[in-house]
Amino acid sequence: MNFLVRLLLSALAVVIASYLLPGVGVDGFFAAIIIAVVLSLLNFLVKPILVILTIPLTVVTLGLFLLVINALIILMADSIVPGFYVDGFWWALLFSLVMSLTNALLIDLSGGKERR
Repeated sequence: MNFLVRLLLSALAVVIASYLLPGVGVDGFFAAIIIAVVLSLLNFLVKPILVILTIPLTVVTLGLFLLVINALIILMADSIVPGFYVDGFWWALLFSLVMSLTNALLIDLSGGKERR
């Protein structure tokens, strides 16, 4: 149940971020749900491999290369999901930052991270 709530909040974050950024487009909320699923799968399967392969570059850039990896993951999702459009690398980078902040804010507002 917690996964479904987080998935819907991520889809809402995708819609909000695409509304704020002119270089990103989503065809509807159903496409946003598919984007949230694809992004979660790519973050689960592909991102750890990319992080391991780029450890030296990540260390040299003090972790900033992880932002590049996030943008690459979003560009992969752009090529997979037909209702999702990103105009380029810089829009993908900005989209990842806006979506991460929006998602964190939505999860915090929904009480998703309760402290015990």
